[in-house]
Amino acid sequence: MEDEHKREWVEAMQDEMNSLYENNTFELVKLPKGKRALKNKWVYKMSSIRVILGLAASLDLEVEQMDVKTAFLHGDLDKEIYMEQPEGFRVKGKEDYVCKLQKSLYGLKQAPRQWYKKFESVMGKQGYRKTISDHCVFFQRFGDDDFIILLLYVDDMLIVGKNAERIVQLKKELSKSFSMKDLGPAKQILGIRITRDRASKKLHMSQEQYIEKVLSRFNMAKAKAVSSPLTPNFKLTDKDCPSSKEEIEDMDKVPYASAVGSLMYAMVCTRPDIAHAVGVVSRFLSNPGKKHWEAVKWIFRYLRGSSKLGITFGNGKPMLVGYTDSDLAGNKDNMKSTSGYLMTFAGGAVSWQSRLQKYVALSTTEAEYVAATEACKELLWLKRLMQELGFMQQRYVVLCDNQSAIHLAKNSMFHKRTKHIDVKYHWIRDALEDKS
Repeated sequence: MEDEHKREWVEAMQDEMNSLYENNTFELVKLPKGKRALKNKWVYKMSSIRVILGLAASLDLEVEQMDVKTAFLHGDLDKEIYMEQPEGFRVKGKEDYVCKLQKSLYGLKQAPRQWYKKFESVMGKQGYRKTISDHCVFFQRFGDDDFIILLLYVDDMLIVGKNAERIVQLKKELSKSFSMKDLGPAKQILGIRITRDRASKKLHMSQEQYIEKVLSRFNMAKAKAVSSPLTPNFKLTDKDCPSSKEEIEDMDKVPYASAVGSLMYAMVCTRPDIAHAVGVVSRFLSNPGKKHWEAVKWIFRYLRGSSKLGITFGNGKPMLVGYTDSDLAGNKDNMKSTSGYLMTFAGGAVSWQSRLQKYVALSTTEAEYVAATEACKELLWLKRLMQELGFMQQRYVVLCDNQSAIHLAKNSMFHKRTKHIDVKYHWIRDALEDKS
C-alpha cells in the first residue's frame, strides 16, 4: 500500500478487524469439500426524516442521534458461508484456513436484510412498532404528549421525543444489543447539517459544506453566480447529443454523470429548487452533448450563489399542504409534459418531485389533472404516516392552479373529451370522495 496516509489506513483496517473478532463474525476452519470461499476486499466506506424533523421543530422535541458501529455485522446468518482470510491478516500457521461466517458481513447480499431483521426484533422487545408507511420508522406512545419516534437509516438513527429520560433509557437498551456511538443532539446526518433555535421553535437543514465540496471538485468554486437554476434559453433536446466519433470522444472526457449524480444528492436531500433543472439534465446521461454540459454548469453557478439555502421548519403550522403544477409538452423530443409537486409541513418542504409524465397529454387540463393525481398519492402517503404517529388534521389540501383540472377531479361523470385519459389517473376522484 503506497499512500501518504498509509499509517491511518492500516490503523483503520486493524480497528475493523478488531470489530470482526469482538462480534464473533467468523471462525477459522478448513474449507469443506464442495464449498467455495468468497473473495473479500477492503471497502473504505428521505421524506420521513424531514417530516419528523418538522414535527420536532413545531413541538420543541428532543432530537438525539446515534450511530451503530459495523451495523451489518450484527445480523445473524441462516446459511453456511465461507470467506478467504483478509489480506494482510492471515493467521500464522493457518494460512490455508478460511473464515466460516457466523454473522453477516459487509458485501453479502443478505447483510442489509439480516441487520434490519435483528434491529426490528430488538425494537419489538422494547415495545416499539414499525409504521406501515415506512418500515424504518419505529414508534411507541406512553401518554398523550409522551412518545418516542426512532428513524433508522442504515446505521444512522435519530431518536425524537419530549421525555429526555425515556430517550436515555432507549439508548441504554440499544447499547446492550449493539455496539453504539452516542452522538448527542443531532447536528449532522447523511451530510445534512441540522441547526436549531429552540427559543423560536425553528430547525434548519442545509448542505452548504457538501455543495462547497462539489463546486470545488468540478472547478466551479469561483464561478459567477446566477439567480435561477435553469433559464428558458436552455431548450435541451436529443439533437444536442454528439453524433460524430470525435464529439463523443470529447464528451467522454467530461465528468457529466458524476456531476449530475452530485447535484441529484443535493436535490434529493435539501434542495427542491433544483429538482426540475436536475431532472432535465439527467435525461441525457447516456449521451450528453456540450449544450447539456453547459446547462449542468449553469446549475452549479446557481448553487454558487445559493449554497447556504436549505429547508427551515417552524415558520408555519404543523399541517400538511400540497402544491401541484404542470407544463404542457415541455419535452420537445417526445412532447411529454412534466408533473411537479411540493409538500410542506410546519413551513418547510418535506417532499417534492419533478418528473416526465408517462404519456403525451392532449391538453393543459389533462396534464394538470395527471400532475394533481400524482401529488394526491404522495399527500395520502404522508397523511397515513402522520396518522400512524398519532397526529391528525381536519383536512388535507392539494393546491392546483387549473380550474378545469379541479372540476374534472370532482366530477365523475363520463365525458367524451376525457374518455382517453388513463383509468388509473381517475383514482383522484375516489380520493376526494373519501373523507377518512
